Amino acid sequence: MSAWTNFRVWWRGLLAAAIAGGANGVITGFAAVGIDPDHFNLRAGLRPTLAIAGVSALMSGIIGVAAYLKQSPLPAQQ
Repeated sequence: MSAWTNFRVWWRGLLAAAIAGGANGVITGFAAVGIDPDHFNLRAGLRPTLAIAGVSALMSGIIGVAAYLKQSPLPAQQ
């Protein structure tokens, strides 16, 4: 494999970790509706639900990227 191919594989893995973490965070954020339906529901407005989903997605994405970087800190050398 060339150095460019190694970098592309590494970069795609990093991006996949961020997307997977972010998706997990969105699901966790919307689970708040089941945990605290008095505060997170459509009648109270969508903003609190979207806020908790967004923050959770951001934090989960950061954790996913950090876990990937722990496993693969730099693209493999030839």
